[in-house]
Amino acid sequence: MPILTAAVLAAFAGYAGAWYLGFVEGNFALLLFLATVVTGAYWVAERFWFLPQRRRVAEGVAVQAQERRTQLAAQGITQVDGPDVEQTRQKLLMQPWWLDWTAGLFPVIVAVFVLRSFLFEPFKIPSGSMIPTLLVGDLILVNKFTYGLRLPVLNTRITDGTPPTRGDVMVFRYPPKPSLDYIKRVVGVPGDEIAYLNKRLTVNGQPVPRQPMSDFFDEDSMRYSRQFAESLGSKSYRVLNDDDRPAFIPGAEDFPYKENCRYSVEGVVCKVPPGHYFMMGDNRDNSLDSRFWGFVPDRNIVGKAFLIWMNFGDLGRIGSFE
Repeated sequence: MPILTAAVLAAFAGYAGAWYLGFVEGNFALLLFLATVVTGAYWVAERFWFLPQRRRVAEGVAVQAQERRTQLAAQGITQVDGPDVEQTRQKLLMQPWWLDWTAGLFPVIVAVFVLRSFLFEPFKIPSGSMIPTLLVGDLILVNKFTYGLRLPVLNTRITDGTPPTRGDVMVFRYPPKPSLDYIKRVVGVPGDEIAYLNKRLTVNGQPVPRQPMSDFFDEDSMRYSRQFAESLGSKSYRVLNDDDRPAFIPGAEDFPYKENCRYSVEGVVCKVPPGHYFMMGDNRDNSLDSRFWGFVPDRNIVGKAFLIWMNFGDLGRIGSFE
């Protein structure tokens, strides 16, 4: 068992190392699931096989020591030399290293697995597509049950939950490459007609209300952008526009239901198909979103983003957001 366990741990370490170095495309959900299964198997084996075996051996040592003392006492010998029986017993009961690194870690791993898979999952914002709502480096939490619980790895929904609504900030699997997680704002739900023409958002023929605000200064790019307060459904948030960027959508890819979209020099108009959502970043002219790669199917939904739990460069950003 020690050799087998060493091989299993080496395989996990090798996969993690290859992922970190970029040799393989990692899947943390799958890695965590396998770690839960493997450590769980060791935990069951420890509880019902290995620990009872060690207890029998330890009790056997104690019984033998007691029998020896009884025999010597019958011969009038009361001072008995030899190893401390209790210390020997405790050493025999201790988990060997290969169980300590498997069965011993199972309670922690299964707790992380349950929390991450069914309750809340942490993410780090890697790009500026959601500025000013979310900044690069924000550490956020995503609610995994609001839109319905999903099976880990398979992402198959097992409860209905509440459907995404316009204005929600949602994490989803990037349709062209589902191994990547993206975060954008829901601007269109199934059946909506979304128009983004001349940098104005319209939903079902109704312009989305917005009010101009003072310009936003991006410290990373050292540039000012026009800033607006926008309201979509019950959500109020801020969006940015870059006057130097054109209104038309350059380089739109082929994607399922592209025939539902009409592109022009003014922008794009799309009819959202059933079971799909239209996503846009709040940094409107610096966001690779549904305007470029299409609709997000329901099966790609990960969860609803709702809280910044840490930003090491600005602790004042901690809190909820819309």
